[in-house]
Amino acid sequence: MQKLVLIVLSFIILSCAEKAQKEVSSMHPVNWNSRSITLSASDSLVQGTTYLSVYSQIYSETEHRTHNLTGTISMRNTNLRDSIYIHKAEYFDTHGSSIRTYFNKPIFIKPMETVEIVIDEKDQSGGTGANFLFQWSIKPNTHEPYFEGVMISTSGQQGLSFTTQGIRVE
Repeated sequence: MQKLVLIVLSFIILSCAEKAQKEVSSMHPVNWNSRSITLSASDSLVQGTTYLSVYSQIYSETEHRTHNLTGTISMRNTNLRDSIYIHKAEYFDTHGSSIRTYFNKPIFIKPMETVEIVIDEKDQSGGTGANFLFQWSIKPNTHEPYFEGVMISTSGQQGLSFTTQGIRVE
């Protein structure tokens, strides 16, 4: 009987631990390799860099209390006919230190497509002043990529959300 109780308890503990791991993020990461593309120097593409402010946390009540946020980082192609190419998406913390780079090979985003990066609410590594730098290229005379951050958090009946837009820095 003791062995049966031990087995059942073990099963319950393992089930809870497995469920907790799955709840870290409700979205599956994009398979960046399936989006990678080789670009030739002869493609005559226009290059650019865009800065996007992102918030993993914001201050609440005082500078000593913060509120964690989930960030949805959208990389959008507003062109009807041409793909755009994102060469690098690098995430920085409040102090300007690189946290992670999502891909180092160019990826394509099809016309009118949106590709997203989700920063989980539990991931506080960016802090209150996190940001992204995106390096991109486009065909001449096409629209530049549009980068947007949507930060959100809910607690009980209270919700908090706001957006940021990218600005071209190079």
